[in-house]
Formats: sequence, structure tokens, C-alpha cells
Amino acid sequence: MIAVAQRVREARVEVAGRVTGAIGQGLMVLVCAEPQDTPDTGARLLDKLLKLRIFADEAGRMNRSLQDVGGGLLLVSQFTLAADLRGGNRPSFSGAAPAAQGRALYDGLVTLARERHPVVATGEFGADMQVHLVNDGPVTIPIRL
Repeated sequence: MIAVAQRVREARVEVAGRVTGAIGQGLMVLVCAEPQDTPDTGARLLDKLLKLRIFADEAGRMNRSLQDVGGGLLLVSQFTLAADLRGGNRPSFSGAAPAAQGRALYDGLVTLARERHPVVATGEFGADMQVHLVNDGPVTIPIRL
């Protein structure tokens, strides 16, 4: 899986003018499944996200996790993270999992996240989404499992 985690003060996703998910302080994570991914890949990604120490402690150091600060987790599917530009200027997305597999892996990640974390919001798989966020720091962490 490919993911981009952004520490946010707030974030929300809209589809056709309707908010599908919103959080306050926490992580907004763009997620792309790849053909070789399995539900275990999603579980490992979730472990990394929940324990990623990028929130400030009392001394202002990035030493606290999402779990430590009780922040929200906004998961947004984004197959374009698999873009390959080696063949020119028009991206190829052949590195992304096929839609059915991608949806199953994304849905599995969301289900597991909701079992393990109290505040989980989502975008809408395959939809044209508008993502609004206030990036805190900015802190943006690419993750590839």
C-alpha cells in the first residue's frame, strides 16, 4: 500500500457538496492499494498510522502518536498515488490495484480502523472528492508498505 499521512488541525471530504467525513486534530491519510496488497498489508499500515509519533509533546517535540493525542483519522482512497510518469507526461495508473480489489482492501482498512480507533472518518471510494484540510506544521509523511 502507498499512503500519504498529513498531520492536520482539521480536515473534511465532500462528495457532490455533501460532507462524507470530517475530523478535528489528527491525521488525514490518502491511501492507494497495489495488486500485491493483502488485508495484512492494511493491518500493518493501520498499526503504523496509529503509532506514528508526529504530534508534539510538552517540550514541542514530535513524540506523540495519534492514539496518544486522541486525534481523528480520516482515510481517503486515492489510486493516483500509484502514478507512473516514466513513460512520459501522462501518468499511468497500472500500478494501482484493480477497482474491486482496491475497494475491498480500502473497506477492510476502514473496518479495522473503526474497531481499533474511536474517531475514524472516510471519503467515498471511487467518487470525485473535494478534500479540505488545514495541514499542521506542515507535517506530511509518505508511507509505502
